[in-house]
Amino acid sequence: MMPVRRVCLVLGDQLSFDLASLADLDPRRDAVLMVEVMEEATHVGHHPQKIALIFSAMRHFAQALQQRGILVQYVTLDDPLNTGSVPGELQRWHASLHAQEIHATECGDWRLEHAIKTSGLPITWHSDSRFLCSRAEFAAWASGKPQLRMEFFYREMRRKQRLLLNNDGSPVGGAWNFDADNRKALPKKVMAPYPARFAPDAITHEVLTLVGERFASHYGSLEGFDYPVTHTDAQDLWQYFLDYGLAAFGDYQDAMAIDEPYLFHARISAALNIGLLDLRQLCSDVDSAYWSGSVGLNAAEGFIRQLIGWREYVRGVYWLKMPDYAEGNSFGNTRALPEFYWTGQTTMNCMRQAIGQSLKHAYAHHIQRLMVTGNFALLAGIAPRQVCEWYLAIYMDAYDWVELPNTLGMVMHADGGYLGSKPYCASGQYIKRMSDYCGGCAYKVTESTTDDACPFNALYWHFVMRHGNVLRDNQRMVMVYKNLDRMDAAKQNALWQRGETLLSRLDAGEAL
Repeated sequence: MMPVRRVCLVLGDQLSFDLASLADLDPRRDAVLMVEVMEEATHVGHHPQKIALIFSAMRHFAQALQQRGILVQYVTLDDPLNTGSVPGELQRWHASLHAQEIHATECGDWRLEHAIKTSGLPITWHSDSRFLCSRAEFAAWASGKPQLRMEFFYREMRRKQRLLLNNDGSPVGGAWNFDADNRKALPKKVMAPYPARFAPDAITHEVLTLVGERFASHYGSLEGFDYPVTHTDAQDLWQYFLDYGLAAFGDYQDAMAIDEPYLFHARISAALNIGLLDLRQLCSDVDSAYWSGSVGLNAAEGFIRQLIGWREYVRGVYWLKMPDYAEGNSFGNTRALPEFYWTGQTTMNCMRQAIGQSLKHAYAHHIQRLMVTGNFALLAGIAPRQVCEWYLAIYMDAYDWVELPNTLGMVMHADGGYLGSKPYCASGQYIKRMSDYCGGCAYKVTESTTDDACPFNALYWHFVMRHGNVLRDNQRMVMVYKNLDRMDAAKQNALWQRGETLLSRLDAGEAL
């Protein structure tokens, strides 16, 4: 094989033609390296559909690069020479191609980037320009701040990108954030659009067979895979959302409904996180949709805030604080993750709905993750590492840079409030308000201490009581503790005992 000047590594979540490491690629002298490796598919037990998405999208991207005349060295999972790891494949191909240089774009996983950097190879690293805020820029913004706030970071990103701004730089509508207008429950008369689906082609069918054979022990169904695996299909999914989902997204982005996994959500996060969609284009499209009058301000602002607020913010926190951040456990939780998180076999209907669709589709929207499965894990005192591994494994769009801060910081408040100012905890009344789940549940959301009372109710107050030494000083928890203090001793004791009973059942391995 002829020597090459440069070998450019492209990972499975870097499938962008504008990737920084590909910027100066010379098709006559350079080669792209793409590898399917067992280590990345199994360091947690990823959902089979997630593995299928990545492998199929990688194969389609490699094919597209080859059609552009670029030499691609593509290593399939079943290649007999496959070393099983990204550093191993880099070493093998560096030697095989006699490459003078290795170029790579920053990884989305500290673990993988550390492994590559300590492999002894001479690598030129490129910043991941798919994001608006570089690691260095975020570190400069965070410097000297004892506690960070996403809201202030988000405003800077809005200004930087000139999104939803008046000519004088002020926010359209007179406010930066319209989150208060994004919390409507779904009325019975409102119908969500039928989800856009993408039939597997020959490449995807081949991958589905491979994944079904090699990862049969992983939790989650492979049946019904219908995600976009090419830039064209991902763009079609995005356009479908612009046409049919965005206008109602603002009102109902926090809503939940039985057997409605998607509602008005875009379902684009997986495609965006692996490079099939461009962040700047998405923001520009939403901005244009607002100015054209096709969507309301609360929809446009709410969607843009998710993209350039939370998404960029959690990435910044991740790279600022890793690797120590992953060990956060401010509440000292040690309880094991209940088995029903992997099976969906629970009589709590809200949990059964959220977990069931996650196992079926590798998908749940942010409120299902935060205020149902996450809320329960927080209230029950589950060990943060186990919760984080579950989220990373089960969701199609979960990569360490985005999953870990969201789960450990926002869901579990295990970083002591660095990422978010308060624990996102609630009783069953929140779930009742935002969904129709409670009507089909074996438990009564109106009860707190009886045997058939909604577990969320007693567990909420049990959490509040057992962590009062830490949370009473939190300004955003003042009213919660005032309400607790108004309860008589008998009520508090009944809630505590009901909580103890529920937790003892979890410790005994019982499903609630």
